[in-house]
Amino acid sequence: MSATDPSTSTPSGNDQPTAAGQRAGIMLGWQTLMYKEVLRFWKVAFQTVAAPVLTSVLYMLIFGHVLEDHVQVYDQVAYTSFLLPGLIMMGVLQNAFANSSSSLVQSKIMGNLVFLLLTPLSHRSWFVAYVGSSVVRGLAVGLGVFVITGWMVNISFMYPLWILAFAIMGAAMMGALGVIAGLWSEKFDQMAAFQNFIIMPMTFLSGVFYSIHSLPPFWQKLSHLNPFFYMIDGFRYGFFGQSDVSPWISLAVVGTALAAVSGLTLHLLRIGYKIRS
Repeated sequence: MSATDPSTSTPSGNDQPTAAGQRAGIMLGWQTLMYKEVLRFWKVAFQTVAAPVLTSVLYMLIFGHVLEDHVQVYDQVAYTSFLLPGLIMMGVLQNAFANSSSSLVQSKIMGNLVFLLLTPLSHRSWFVAYVGSSVVRGLAVGLGVFVITGWMVNISFMYPLWILAFAIMGAAMMGALGVIAGLWSEKFDQMAAFQNFIIMPMTFLSGVFYSIHSLPPFWQKLSHLNPFFYMIDGFRYGFFGQSDVSPWISLAVVGTALAAVSGLTLHLLRIGYKIRS
């Protein structure tokens, strides 16, 4: 990756952009790439946003109907109310990962990644653009799930800032992890293996459909090693003010995981891992 990142596009023959050009909305390099990535998934929003929302709605209808009268999780919190934040966060995490990983793999296979490599964008610009667009897609899916299913349950917003913090941090971490998967994968089969054998199991075993206190001691300890559990548990705390572990512990774990994954992603982008010969 180039070490430089031009802040603006300049008209031919001028050393600096004019004030009129700035007012016209000249975008920074990372903004242009992020706009392109957001536009990429939004043009097929029926597949990238509507389809995941429909999947979550089906989970809500099936699990809520079957288990509503049989599972008690938190005091004075119905099972369907407990389930909704988990489904929202699951949609956020899975789609944030899918956005960055699929974009990079698709660009590799189609051969148009070379045009991006020719630009003077720095590795930081790549990171911000790919992770930022992943956050946008993840939050769009999460908001869609809430809008469609929120009226079905009695939901509260005890601590909105906790909800927002865990949603953004979780989506950013999964977007960065998606970049790593996209850089590593040479074809869609490898990316699918990454998602099916790592992302999917960690998501489903993170307490989306249950409280870990209902698990045997061995599985409770194993769940505490899963960073996805802390994302969902902290996110759920923002709704009910109740959680399986302290939200501050969840915040520390998620923050540490985000920093570690982001650092690795930036390093791989800087050295051009599997994208520069």
